Amino acid sequence: MGVFSKVHRFREAGEAANENNVERFGEPAKSLFTSTKVFTLHHKIDITDASENVVYTASTKIPSLHDKTDVFDAAGNNIAHIEKKFFTLHERHFITMSDGTSFELSNELFHIIKDITNIEGLGWQLKGNILGLNFEIYDQNEEVIAVIAQKMLSIHDKYCIDIYKPEYEQTLVAILVALQHMIRDRENAASSSSSSSSDN
Repeated sequence: MGVFSKVHRFREAGEAANENNVERFGEPAKSLFTSTKVFTLHHKIDITDASENVVYTASTKIPSLHDKTDVFDAAGNNIAHIEKKFFTLHERHFITMSDGTSFELSNELFHIIKDITNIEGLGWQLKGNILGLNFEIYDQNEEVIAVIAQKMLSIHDKYCIDIYKPEYEQTLVAILVALQHMIRDRENAASSSSSSSSDN
């Protein structure tokens, strides 16, 4: 598949795992895929398995200053609550899991092209590459937990996540949803500042 697939690692459900991920980390234990439903009163993200069954859904009340989002499993159980808060020049997304575990992500990640940010509260690290639209999550032992990739030029905000430690699946789903919101906010801010017609 060549150099492009090594740089950009998104794939659709049913396609083989990316060759670069397999070379570096082996076959993932599980993969999930997302698609954002646009033009709805509630901003919704469906997370599906490799057979395209919806296994999680994220719903955001619109309009919402704090971008309050809840993530549910297929049975309708709430697994996570995500809330955006502003601190000086950047925003943080606070995530609280149903078992009480809480942690946060900051959009400081997006100040430069490639960076590493701590997922505060878990001891994990998120390594991001905006140009390649790829993100890797590592635990406190620097072992890979998951690889996230975004589809280029997609109106529906499609992502895939290869999970290497399935015991963290629900936490990873919450991080994936928060990351999508952060990237969308970043894109909206960039488009509104570069154009006289702001894109909200």
